Order: sequence, then C-alpha cells, then structure tokens
Amino acid sequence: MSISIRCTVMLAAAVFLVGCGGNSGPGSNSGDNFVPPPPLGLADFVSGLNAPVGFEVPDDGSDRIFIVEQGGRIRIIQGGMLLPAPFLDLTSKVESGGEKGLLGLAFHPNFTGARRFYVNYTRRLGTGQLQSVIAEYAVSATDANQADASSERPLLVIDQPFDNHNGGQLAFGVDGFLYIGLGDGGSGGDPFGNGQNKNVLLGKILRIGVDPPFTSGKPYALPADNPFASGGGAPEVWAFGLRNPWRFSFDHSAGRLFAADVGQDNWEEVDLIKPGGNYGWNIMEGTHCYPPDVSSCDRTGLILPIAEYGHDAAGGTAIIGGFVYHGSQIAGLEGTYVFGDLSSGHIWGLKQDSTGAWRSTLVLTHNLTVSGFGQDAAGELYLLDYGNGAVLRLRRAA
Repeated sequence: MSISIRCTVMLAAAVFLVGCGGNSGPGSNSGDNFVPPPPLGLADFVSGLNAPVGFEVPDDGSDRIFIVEQGGRIRIIQGGMLLPAPFLDLTSKVESGGEKGLLGLAFHPNFTGARRFYVNYTRRLGTGQLQSVIAEYAVSATDANQADASSERPLLVIDQPFDNHNGGQLAFGVDGFLYIGLGDGGSGGDPFGNGQNKNVLLGKILRIGVDPPFTSGKPYALPADNPFASGGGAPEVWAFGLRNPWRFSFDHSAGRLFAADVGQDNWEEVDLIKPGGNYGWNIMEGTHCYPPDVSSCDRTGLILPIAEYGHDAAGGTAIIGGFVYHGSQIAGLEGTYVFGDLSSGHIWGLKQDSTGAWRSTLVLTHNLTVSGFGQDAAGELYLLDYGNGAVLRLRRAA
C-alpha cells in the first residue's frame, strides 16, 4: 500500500515548508492550541577554529566540548576556552575539501571506563581510490586531553565512487550501538542506485556494535535485531533510501532518531528513522517524484519526511540537522527539533501539534555558513559557523 504524499504547505517569513505527518497522518495547520517555538538569537562562544563541522560532548562529567575540524583535527573547549593543542591530529591521513575530510566523532557510551572514541574520515589511496574510514581510537594513558594517535583500529572501510555525498555522522544510541551515516556515493541522481540497493552500505544509516564479542571475520559486532541480520540486505544496514544524511541525532527522551537528508536540486528533508525504513531516494526527493519531470512514481513502502523545504522558496542549498532541545535556558523551546540550512541563513524549529502533525517555524535568520549544531551536557544548543571558524550559542531572542 502506498503512503499518501498530501501535505499542508506553510508559508512563514518567506520560508516554504511542508510538514508531513508521515505514518501518523498528513500535516496540517490544525491544533488550535499549538504554541510555536520562540524566536532565537545567537551569542558568541568560541572562535579561532578552522572549518568546524562537528560538536561532541563525552558523558564523563568533564564539561569538555570536542570540536571536529574538517581538515583533520579535533579541538577541545574547556571552561569556555579553546585549548591550544589538538586532542587528535589526523591531517596526514585525511583528504579534505568539498564534502571530504574528518566528518564525524562519537565517544564510547562508557567513555570514562573504556577511554575509546570513533571517527569518520575520508582518505585517498595511492591508486586514487577515495575511501570512508570508520575507526576506533584510544585516549592517551597519561593525558586525558590527548588521544593516542597510534591506536587506530579501523572498523569499516568503504570505497567511494565519487568525491561527494560522504555522509559523516556517528552517534551512539541508548542501545549502546554505533549508528553511522553514509551518503549514496556521490555524483548526481545516484547513478548506481545505491540508495535503493539494500546490499551495499552507501545511501544508508548503519548500526554496529563496537564491543566484543565481534562477529566472525569482522572487527565489530552485528546486532541480531538489525533489519537484515538474517538476509535480504547487508546485515549492517539500519535504514536505507537516503541521499546524504550529513547530520542525524537521537532524542533519547522520546526514543526517536531524527535525520536531515541533503537533497538533490530542489528539496531538503527531515526524516524520522525507523529500523528497515526506506526513505525513498532516488525514487523521490522529499515528497516529490524524482527526477522532477517524472509525473508519477511508485511510493509503495516508502516513508515520507516529516518536514521539507524547497530551494526556490526558502533559498536553501543543504539541510543541516540539529537536535531536540531539552535545556533550561530557552523557555518555550522544550521538545522542539532545531535545524537549519547551510547557506540560506534560516534556522527552524519543528514540533508536533495536538493532532500529531509536524509544524515548522522560522526561529532565526542570520548571515553565516552553518555546518552543524551541537548540544552540551546540559542540553543547550550551539551553532557551528563554518566560514568564520566559530561556535555560537543559541539563546532566546532579546
């Protein structure tokens, strides 16, 4: 049975967004008691970074913030100050530029005891082959602010057919497993059909275990409840039909995984990820058939986004996924998924109304190039200013 793509279009501050209820029904402007999230502002936090793309906080009580720089370094912010020495420097291994580089970081759920963390980066072999590498590293035995650069243990190495759509996100779920975002392999339009091919790892969100016992012949464990653990697809695959899930995040309070999937030419989308879910690429771009000149397409079994925005109306270029807010400093933002666009200057808040429909509200406009968002140990939100090498804190508008 196909899923309806009928959605309600909401025009707010020149931003054209579509809120879709997905499997719970189409989005709408219903819900008379709906209270939109408040307008937001930005406050300076830290500068002096080089092309920041990731913001991660270990659950170790240290109040340290780790910033991923695309060129290959991980920096530490402690006590509101950027430490001069990098935590880890992989610049000699990483090929960066465009959509390549050091792209993701995640700390072991028991980081205090395990002292291990995981990175996602691209490298170029002497043959010219570009690869995505998911690797484990350990912290130095003598300095908690230094990684042991010699401790690399590769978990996954994936050949990339083109230089773009490398994904990059790493995150642990409450289940203790590592979730990995990989793009469709690049070029345009997914020429090899990787998104819909369940037997390849590209165009997917993967789920693996990083603690022994490992699956025979692999340096990681394959969870027995992965959707294709018993066949029908690669056993690492958690969800498929994605184009380039640059940033995703867990809302652990609700047990939900939000993924922002970067679009092709016209539409950017937010998805709620479910095990075994097919998110439509390259049959659809957002809620629209792909290619755009195709008048109809088979939507059977596809899961539609809970929100989308168009390039023409919103002036967008690439969606940047954020987090559901659970801090205490911004009244009225609780439970809102905050996300933005790379270059349009728009940040939105996405929340459900009383009917369960998702509704987007423009909460901030700015003139920055945004590569990511961050969430600290207290649940407060931050923005990564890629162009100026800075981290800014989100606050309620004055």
